[in-house]
Formats: sequence, structure tokens, C-alpha cells
Amino acid sequence: MAEARGLRGLRNPAVIAAFGGWNDAGEAASGVIDHLVETYRAELAFAIDPEEFYDFQVNRPTSRLVDGVRTIEWPTTEVLVARLADRDLVLIGGPEPNYHWQEYVSRLLSMLRSVQPEIVVLLGALLTDAPHTRPVPVSGTASTQELADELGLELSDYEGPTGIVGVLSWECDRAGLPVVSMWASVPHYVAEPPNPKGTLALLTRLEDVLNLPIDAGDLAQDAANWVEQVNELVADDPDISSYISALEERRDEATPPPSGDSIAAEFERYLRRRDRRRG
Repeated sequence: MAEARGLRGLRNPAVIAAFGGWNDAGEAASGVIDHLVETYRAELAFAIDPEEFYDFQVNRPTSRLVDGVRTIEWPTTEVLVARLADRDLVLIGGPEPNYHWQEYVSRLLSMLRSVQPEIVVLLGALLTDAPHTRPVPVSGTASTQELADELGLELSDYEGPTGIVGVLSWECDRAGLPVVSMWASVPHYVAEPPNPKGTLALLTRLEDVLNLPIDAGDLAQDAANWVEQVNELVADDPDISSYISALEERRDEATPPPSGDSIAAEFERYLRRRDRRRG
């Protein structure tokens, strides 16, 4: 995997990564990468050779016609660069690998060390009992207490099975790279992708972490349309409608309004991030 010239001379680089599959319920996380690639016309820096890392009976190649010529697109991990007004984003996207995870992560880390990003943001999404009619919960953790305090996040205390996002986060932390992981909770009863509401929630939190305005494009309208479509699907099923109402009540009871102290703390974090960027 040779380093591409597109990764040289980056301005205040931040790395954003999401992987399809186990880590990507409703394709909400990979949807952020797709959105950034399309919105900012990100340029391909390189793609990892898929032969070592993917089971093509699980992640099958795709046959396509391009200008009347048939081509085969192989599942792989791509690294692209999106150039925004104030900084460059290195975007990593592709299916979670099937084989040789340690070698796979080693190659990504080699690239990350050469980029020397100011921050690495790893995105994921999981199926939960979150109702589709309420704001999408997004949990965030940071690799150090200092970073957690600055961004209003927590240190991760998760124990259990993990995916490539968890492995890459651990390896980045070991390599001394500042890492943030953000996970969107999407409704388990409507798991079919895409989930633009989950994608929009992650994109909004990404703006906060990077302290950088990001063009959301049509995502807000797509999210509203998605909610309407789900409402229509469940309207004729009284059992599902009753179940969703119970989820809504539980969510509303568990979500108190923000206190004055929490608002003040968030404003202080914003000022610290602004001063850090100016410095």
C-alpha cells in the first residue's frame, strides 16, 4: 500500500473513519463518509488491496456497466481527502475486513502516522430500542481524560465483543493518536438501510468535535422523509404502534431538560475549543 501524494501537505488534518457491517446499523455511520465524499468531492488517495482482507462470498464484488463497458468493483477500503475551507479531512471507508485484522490495522496506522492528524474520529451505529420519532442518541468516548473534558465526552468503560472500530481505536490510542469514538443508536424495528436520521445525528456531533461547519446538504429533509415513511409503515400495526409509544414514554422520562450548569459547561468547552484552534 504505497502512500499517495494526496496525503502530503495536509492542512490541520483530521481523520474520519467508518466501516460497513457489524459496526454500521442502518448504514448510518458509513453514510457520513458517503455524504462527505459526495458533498466535498473528496479525491481518492489510495485503496487497500482487498485480496488479503475480504471474503468475496461475504462481501461480493459488483458488476457494473460504465459507458457501456462492463467492469467489476471489488470490496475494499478507500482513503480519500476532502478539502474544506479551514482544514483537510482524511476519510476512511469500506466494509469491515473478514481476515487478518492486525495486518489491516497496521497498514492503516502506517498511513495515520504519516498524516499526523490532530484527531481521529471513529463512527459507528448500533441497533437499540430508541424510538424513531425522537432525536437519535449519540454516545461519545475519548481516548484521554483531557480530550474527554475538552469535548464533553467520557472515557470508554465498555467490555465485550468489539469490531474493527474498537480495534482501530485501541491501536490509535497505543500509537499516541487522539481518538474519539461516536456511536448512533438507531431503532431495531426499522433496521433496513439507509437511515439518514442517524447519519445526520452523527454528522452534527462530528461538527461539534471538529468545531467546524459541515454542509448537511439534503440530510435534514431526507431524515424528515424517513420519519414519515416509518410512521406510515407502522400506522396499520397496532402492536408496533403501542410498542413505539411505550419507547417514547420511556425515552421522555429518561431525558430531563438541560440544566443551567450543563449549558454553562458546554459553552465553556466551546470557548476552550475555539481558543485552542486560534492558538
